[in-house]
Amino acid sequence: MRPLSGIRIVEIAAMGPVPWCGMVLAGMGAEVIRIDRAEAGTSRARRAPKFEVTDRGRRSIAVDLKSPHGVKAVLTLVSRADAVMEGMRPGVVERLGIGPRECLRANPGIVFGRMTGWGQDGPLALRAGHDINYIALSGALHAIGAKGGPPLPPLNLVGDYGGGGAFLAAGLLAALLKAKTTKQGQVVDVAMIDGVANLMALPFGRFAAGEWRDTRGENLLDGGMPWYAVYETADGRYVAVGAIEEPFYQAFVQGLGIDASSLPDRSDRERWPALRSCFAQAFRTRSRDDWERVFESKDACVTPVLSLSEVPHHPHHRARGTFVEIDGVVQPAAAPRFPDTDGSASAAQPRDGSLRAVLDRWGCSAAEIETILAGQPGEDGA
Repeated sequence: MRPLSGIRIVEIAAMGPVPWCGMVLAGMGAEVIRIDRAEAGTSRARRAPKFEVTDRGRRSIAVDLKSPHGVKAVLTLVSRADAVMEGMRPGVVERLGIGPRECLRANPGIVFGRMTGWGQDGPLALRAGHDINYIALSGALHAIGAKGGPPLPPLNLVGDYGGGGAFLAAGLLAALLKAKTTKQGQVVDVAMIDGVANLMALPFGRFAAGEWRDTRGENLLDGGMPWYAVYETADGRYVAVGAIEEPFYQAFVQGLGIDASSLPDRSDRERWPALRSCFAQAFRTRSRDDWERVFESKDACVTPVLSLSEVPHHPHHRARGTFVEIDGVVQPAAAPRFPDTDGSASAAQPRDGSLRAVLDRWGCSAAEIETILAGQPGEDGA
């Protein structure tokens, strides 16, 4: 029994943060049914299911959302669910007839999670966008990158997953807790641009205090400090250093084989370039793996920078079971962890399901099922 066992969630298929959130909630035990849009009975084209890692842990069913029967199928599932989440542009689900009003009418206790990039209102609400655009307008992109260089997109981790999917999961869980006691549902409005702004709370606070420069590569956590940075090793690979606190810094310098008294004062920003040069020169004398062995017994906050192919094989990940292999695809196990739960079971590959089977499983009568399936091409018995 995982924490969300017994919770049913309807996921209207979308890109980016919504499927990632569905993966996380399914990993916690929720029964998530993903509604794929279908035209003439054909689900959206995608690569082999086993490679769609963020779709894992749940069934998908193809429904024609432009037909009255398709809308009825969705609302029937909503009437038996605890939450629904969607990631379309503002107004789209309303036009389809499966918006918050219709869902709350079908189930007054439903939690309706909405995910957009720009929010449901505002001048940009109806504009297209992607992760890079949301983090650009939130200040995050400007703050990431090397000094003197251009901003560097951090994959889609900050906007899609950090500012979007994680906030959607937190909002849904908070609303589910309230609905459990009040029996009243509500709309959870999540915008990636809002979430990223929240993720930037620390830099904004330090900036207001005059402790953060509005320039890349000159601050505490952006690689500006020589003891919180990445260095190239003799073999062209890299080592990450995060020796912020004094004990860690001393262990770091000692591990490099440098006499601390010979180094510039690290509290003097003007000496940072010279300090960085000393560290860079030292790191270039050995390979990355050599440095890993040097620091493996020291509390110096120094780690190798691993590639995607290397990560699953690291001893720490192997000991914790951080990665699992499902149908030949290596992928992260479900997180967070709970007692007596199996990360590999929580990360089962996605499955195409039968609308008939899902409706039956969720308690629909035979008459209801036949009425709905009458308008769903490709369903058995339709």
